[in-house]
Amino acid sequence: MKALTWQGKRDVRVEEVPDPRIEEPTDAIVRITSTAICGSDLHLYEVLGPYLKPGDVLGHEPMGIVEEVGSEVTGLKPGDRVVVPFNIACGSCWMCQRQLYAQCETTQVTGEGKGAALFGYTSLYGSVPGGQAEYLRVPQAHFGPIKIPQTGADERYLYLSDILPTAWQAVAYADTPPGGTLAVFGLGPVGQFCARIGRHLGAGRVIGLDLVPERLELARRHGIEVLDVRELSDVPGALIDLVDGRGPDAVIDAVGMEAHGSPAGKLAQTAAGLLPDKLAQTMTDRAGVDRLSVLHAALKSVRRGGTVSLSGVYGGEADPMPLMEMFDRGIQLRMGQCHVRRWTDEILPLLAGDDDPLGVEDLRTHRLPLARAPQAYEMFQKKEDGCIKVVLEP
Repeated sequence: MKALTWQGKRDVRVEEVPDPRIEEPTDAIVRITSTAICGSDLHLYEVLGPYLKPGDVLGHEPMGIVEEVGSEVTGLKPGDRVVVPFNIACGSCWMCQRQLYAQCETTQVTGEGKGAALFGYTSLYGSVPGGQAEYLRVPQAHFGPIKIPQTGADERYLYLSDILPTAWQAVAYADTPPGGTLAVFGLGPVGQFCARIGRHLGAGRVIGLDLVPERLELARRHGIEVLDVRELSDVPGALIDLVDGRGPDAVIDAVGMEAHGSPAGKLAQTAAGLLPDKLAQTMTDRAGVDRLSVLHAALKSVRRGGTVSLSGVYGGEADPMPLMEMFDRGIQLRMGQCHVRRWTDEILPLLAGDDDPLGVEDLRTHRLPLARAPQAYEMFQKKEDGCIKVVLEP
């Protein structure tokens, strides 16, 4: 089959790789009909290369048709249409019983000290072949795949794989009081959904911040108040002034480790990228290599007693944090990989009707064949051609 493989920094290629097959009785094989490029895939393209090896298959936002199931997979049969969550969970271990599916003890990558295995996301998370491919082997298929209706556009349901539940969890963690104010840093795909979900779940005011004109316009189209950070010399000060001189009740950081405006973090990431993999891994494991400008701005913007929710991915082990200020102001900080299946039952009814309250059909800017995935990665990273979300078709 054809699949997108990582070959080096900013070097991904569509190649022929072996077809997946059933390896465990709880496996399924899914023929992929749509698969998206995630913002966190760009971390692999740029920063997290030391944890990849040439030939690794990327991608963790797939959906398609079940082709084959293992002997212990019940509830799924060939021909079923499914979305595959990015994290791999068994559904029955101690963690899964508490709906902490991103910490599944059956698939935890204990050798790396990490949580549940992820599709297409480095040796840190199990080196499981990803879904930017024609076919995908799905472990723990007795629990993971989400059955969806046989009719309707793929893009109605595709984002259940990651970014829609990730945004839902970020908003739930932010815990904005009814009628309160939510600020969302970063209006990429997750940030767009955070802003829309925040309004849907009862925030009285949602403010989105970004520096890309197309992203600002898309959020504005969905009724979100927007701030162009290029026009602000003091982002936290501006937010505080906008919201009663106190700041928003809750702030979501939907940007993560490659934020603009962090020259020291960018230098550390660049330096790590120049080292041999083992040394680069050591530097990442033991140093502060994240760009923290957005996280620090979020912490300084939120009102006293408010909550900062992190959905953006961070990778450093020794990042400096303003703990005295956080403690004095009583800030709550919540974060983590999304527990996808925890939220999908709440989200699915919103996708099944005709009204599309979360605007899932107004996010994708580019739909391209899998063969053009390398160009799509470059375009997405450089924010060219108004690119906000790319969907690939194998």
